[in-house]
Amino acid sequence: MTSSNNHSASLSDYLRAWSLYLLPHHALSRLVLVATRCEVRWWKQALINLFRRRFAVNLNEAQQSDTRFFPSFNAFFTRALRPETRPLAAAAGSIACPVDGRVSQAGMIEGDRIFQAKGRDYSLQELLGGDADLAARFAGGEFATLYLSPRDYHRIHMPLTGRLTETVYVPGRLFSVAPHTVNTVPRVFARNERLVAVFETEAGPMAMVLVGALFVACIETVWAGVVTPPHGHRVRRTDYLDLPAVQLARGAEMGRFNMGSTVILLFGPQRVHWAASLSAGQPVRMGETIGRLA
Repeated sequence: MTSSNNHSASLSDYLRAWSLYLLPHHALSRLVLVATRCEVRWWKQALINLFRRRFAVNLNEAQQSDTRFFPSFNAFFTRALRPETRPLAAAAGSIACPVDGRVSQAGMIEGDRIFQAKGRDYSLQELLGGDADLAARFAGGEFATLYLSPRDYHRIHMPLTGRLTETVYVPGRLFSVAPHTVNTVPRVFARNERLVAVFETEAGPMAMVLVGALFVACIETVWAGVVTPPHGHRVRRTDYLDLPAVQLARGAEMGRFNMGSTVILLFGPQRVHWAASLSAGQPVRMGETIGRLA
């Protein structure tokens, strides 16, 4: 399967993206963090009601469908779904989609380069915080970039059962990762703040790159809690091989975004085959089959 891009950047895309360079990304995101975690009843309810109208949020799938019982907007935003609404792919060797969202791109990592959008790519090594040895494990392998819009479910789940081996926190900007930005801002995923989580799986090493974005300045994992904020100024690596094992089953929650963003999946060469339907623009739901073991 090869990567493709169905949308060329328009003048409007460039104008919208240009304004992002001027914004104080982290300051704005801190304000959003405070506003969305405020538990003043009238405030959180006003935010929830406004958001539901703007994005036509479906609460029928949520474990808690009455918004009055969410203590804050963020609790509503990261709400749990009823398990039966996201059945896990049952076929042996299938790779489960980790999120609800839409495929940005998917395909082969061409040496050290990952396709971003028409005419744009970026370095695998840069994405992984400059670690050449780590990047070498995925060079020539497969990637899938999955975009979560604000209306989507925002918990992130395991595509395969895996044991956590290391994490890499990489500081950076907080550009929007909406399609118009991906089409116009060079190397956006390798410039934004992100957390790389590396697992050992039956497909060998698997990396899940959780990319932060404008107003998405809070990334959490189930093993470490809130990773960011505070925002760092240097790359931070944590080795989990000598720590108590973090073993997560396929379909288990591994983290969440506190607003919409992007997850990039990486596998080594000749380890997986993506499903034919995994093409740019394709909607995906957590738990469905997006590929299989090679």
